[in-house]
Amino acid sequence: MEITNVSEYETVAKEKLPKMVFDYYANGADDQWTLKENREAFSRILFRPRVLVDVSRIDLTTTVLGYKINMPIMLAPSAMHKMAHPEGENGTARAASAAGTIMTLSTLATSSCEEVSSTGPGIRFFQLYVLKDRNVVAQLVRRAEMANFKALVLTADAPVLGHREADVKNRFVLPPSLIFKNFEGLDLGTMEKTNDSGIASYFANQIDRSLSWKDIKWLQTITSLPILVKGVLTPEDARLAIQNGAAGIIVSNHGARQLDYVPATVTVLEEVVKTAEGRVPVFLDSGIRRGTDVFKALALGASGVFVGRPVVFSLAVDGEAGVRRMLQMLRDEFELSMALSGCTSLKEITRNLIITRSDMDHAVSRL
Repeated sequence: MEITNVSEYETVAKEKLPKMVFDYYANGADDQWTLKENREAFSRILFRPRVLVDVSRIDLTTTVLGYKINMPIMLAPSAMHKMAHPEGENGTARAASAAGTIMTLSTLATSSCEEVSSTGPGIRFFQLYVLKDRNVVAQLVRRAEMANFKALVLTADAPVLGHREADVKNRFVLPPSLIFKNFEGLDLGTMEKTNDSGIASYFANQIDRSLSWKDIKWLQTITSLPILVKGVLTPEDARLAIQNGAAGIIVSNHGARQLDYVPATVTVLEEVVKTAEGRVPVFLDSGIRRGTDVFKALALGASGVFVGRPVVFSLAVDGEAGVRRMLQMLRDEFELSMALSGCTSLKEITRNLIITRSDMDHAVSRL
């Protein structure tokens, strides 16, 4: 099968991966309504392209927290890349560097911060789950700092793990040949087989349910790294994130893996951006599969997007080369969207180049 778009990587990965592994990557929580809505919401946003604009030269570059990248498409944290391919997070890191963009390494990576850093130069962020044992958290943060990671991405929407029925049915457990490498030496890197989803049982005992806004302040006492808060879906929490010192906000519903029946991220993005008022950058993840999705997110005010599942699926299909090609596909589609909308730089991607369902409803109400 010749892969011609990002979504087709998922189709091919399903044929290649063990069912337990594919289902872990692919499935969402409960009825998976939000999983479908993350995609369908993009389809309800339409373009208002401008014509007769000179688009012979298009600049996709941008800066994130002061770091220049080649495109506003970055890699979201996703766990256990070595389940997808032996190259694991190292292959993903090399692909991100080749694309000139940012990779976010998961706390639950199967390659360590140091291993990823050793793959060569690149801008990398570290995703952080806050555990009950704050000494372990401090060690993780120091580890990321020593490996030259540039920011922390605090996952705020997982005081407990969502109910993912496929993982329960499959008795999901980390394959015995793999460990959580960032916990190596801390007696936290293995997971026993259970009668439940193994990962849920593991984290039921480790994740700190008491995590609150005050913990951003605590993190700032142990690190000078900027902190992005990931998992914001409301203006109220956007306001609190900024008040508590977040350097940026990621509008995310955890790829629909936590609470089902929350809105698609793209439907709440604009109100979060309006609340931020430019004080911090706002990014979006969950549901990005096309370059047109990237354009729509930026038109609604996002400073960039993060892609998750396409990374592990393209890695499963063809290792580092697969991730490289997937990122190139998104870049090419995004550039094409810009050209056909009459944009030559990211700052020209404005709200008046799209029309949303609420715009249409508002227009009808005025009739």
